[in-house]
Amino acid sequence: MAAAAASDPAFAPAPPPHDYSKANDGTGVIALDPWLEPFAPALRERYAVFRDWASKIEATEGGLIKFSQSYRNMGFQVDPKTQAVTYTEWAPNAVEAALIGDFNSWDRNSHKLAKDSFGKWSITIPPASPGKCAIPHDSKIKISMVLPDGERIERLPAWIKRVTQDLDVSPVYDARFWNPPQDQVYKFKHPKPPKPANLKVYEAHVGIATPEPRVGQFKEFTKNLLPRIKELGYNTIQLMAIQEHAYYASFGYQVTNFFAASSRYGNPEDLKELIDVAHSLGITVLLDIVHSHACKNVLDGLNMFDGTDHLYFHEGAKGRHELWDSRLFNYGSHEVLRFLLSNCLFWLDEYGFDGFRFDGVTSILYTHHGIGTGFSGGYHEYFGPNVDTEGVVYLMLANQMIHQAYPDAITIAEDVSGMPALCRPVAEGGVGFDYRLSMAVPDMWIKLLKEKQDEEWDFGNICFTLTNRRHQEKSIAYVESHDQALVGDKTIAFWLMDKEMYTNMSDLTERTPVIDRGLSLHKLIRLITHALGGEGYLNFIGNEFGHPEWLDFPREGNGNSFQHARRQFNLVDDHLLRYRYLYEFDKAMNNAEGKYKWLGAPQAYISLKNESDRVVVFERADLLFIFNFHPTNSYTDYRVGVELPGKYKVLLDSDEKRFGGHDRVDHSVEYFTTDMPWNGRANFLQVYLPTRTCLVLERQQ
Repeated sequence: MAAAAASDPAFAPAPPPHDYSKANDGTGVIALDPWLEPFAPALRERYAVFRDWASKIEATEGGLIKFSQSYRNMGFQVDPKTQAVTYTEWAPNAVEAALIGDFNSWDRNSHKLAKDSFGKWSITIPPASPGKCAIPHDSKIKISMVLPDGERIERLPAWIKRVTQDLDVSPVYDARFWNPPQDQVYKFKHPKPPKPANLKVYEAHVGIATPEPRVGQFKEFTKNLLPRIKELGYNTIQLMAIQEHAYYASFGYQVTNFFAASSRYGNPEDLKELIDVAHSLGITVLLDIVHSHACKNVLDGLNMFDGTDHLYFHEGAKGRHELWDSRLFNYGSHEVLRFLLSNCLFWLDEYGFDGFRFDGVTSILYTHHGIGTGFSGGYHEYFGPNVDTEGVVYLMLANQMIHQAYPDAITIAEDVSGMPALCRPVAEGGVGFDYRLSMAVPDMWIKLLKEKQDEEWDFGNICFTLTNRRHQEKSIAYVESHDQALVGDKTIAFWLMDKEMYTNMSDLTERTPVIDRGLSLHKLIRLITHALGGEGYLNFIGNEFGHPEWLDFPREGNGNSFQHARRQFNLVDDHLLRYRYLYEFDKAMNNAEGKYKWLGAPQAYISLKNESDRVVVFERADLLFIFNFHPTNSYTDYRVGVELPGKYKVLLDSDEKRFGGHDRVDHSVEYFTTDMPWNGRANFLQVYLPTRTCLVLERQQ
């Protein structure tokens, strides 16, 4: 992300002589970032490819949205009046195809499909009797195909919306014909909430959202977690591992069935209810969508679907991710674009999701997929032969379609490379995302906690990392996500307090120096990241209260244990334990942001980074943020600069007793500014700063 400073007007050279602000050839982004001008040809080239695809789709499919509505005619379609079933599948290599299942006793001859000139097979099955579907609801089903060499293969339909697994019989999933009676179909009752300008994301996994050592359910999440998320002040949920994945321990990143909501957590109607209830609470819901690769499973995935290596994926080595051991999509294929774009619209239309966090965007953007590649921030890394133009254009098409269909939809890119214009509109030549994840921030915190005592922290570097972003492109900052919680790493709380969390987190035990330091720094690290790090903030489920240990799904290597595949909310509910202090601070921090909306405000002005005092001061959204990271020194009448004159009072104080602090700050004190410049600000005021404490002061109107 080192190139981020180049987009800051303070660092940018004079604008180029050509007026790019009116460009309609994909170079409009140069008006915002003149450093991109040498790469104008590459921007034009990829935009031309985008325009070619858009024109082709317009001519052959009736437009991008209609093309993306293909989920309404591919796969299984049931006429709501007659209950006739039409099934359509793309499998050009097959020479014969039949629909088999419980409904026809798996007879390969009774329901043959017809093939068209585009390699699509279809059949219409009339109702068994007037208004009665010939295929029973939730019954098992497959497509059986014969290949040119005479081999017969059987697959789960590619567009199937429901698959289930019976591990007592086989690890291979079964496709289910999902056509519930109308009285069992969930009807949405609540409108979508307004699009938040101050995105506070609660990253969650339904399966681990329970203290019990088992797989959590949609209905439990709706009942138990949604009220907590609302109380904590998060306005957005990012649901992980929803698209069906055969291997639970893959964390949802080895998708087998792209249109099926994972049956581990309940049925599709339960997921719809979860999203609808979230909307009723004013919470936006995003899907963690995986279009960067697919599981290599053949029997219950897309791999070798029609017997060829190259149906949905690139052929040979180009179609395989060597680190993820998975298949890579061919984004230059018309039918693959149909499948992926339809998948996006399907989750928005059918389930009511409000947008997506796109996983593995770096892998989509580059031919090297980010493997063994370090990004220095030099702009040459973002253009040229290492860039996968087909992948970039797919993301442009996806963002264009999503925002056309749902103007308030939110898309977030998980990209480690820092590609410029990733979060600028497609019309300007950008890729079209609304936000990018600031992946350098959690890496920084882990590195500091791993390698340095907090007395050695460099606050110039910390502040630089938190603010080093492309300021015309929105970023979401976070201290830790699921990546940092996975086995092999530790949560921030565990890095800070480690084994003492097992013995010293009760208020009935002595507060040790390790626990006192851990509680204090956990709050400071979260708030400085929240307020300084971006235009959005993300927290991974459980980390709001300092969840101990790590995350490890049941697998052969741990004896299929659920011990670490759960979130122990019982810890925060036990009022004798100190976890509740961290939870209460998270709630207060988010609700303070909800009132002042600093995430939607311009970037903070940092007036002080004092390395010897260990003090950082900045202003954002007319609030004054003051951090004292010193391990031993408290300061009386510490002078800090502030631009706006007047009277200030404490809005947030990490040292409050309800946050596990020592109540050293008197909240009845009013702070008056002195009309004298200080640290580059027009005024100053003086405050008492206890050791390892952060204060947020609000101006009294």
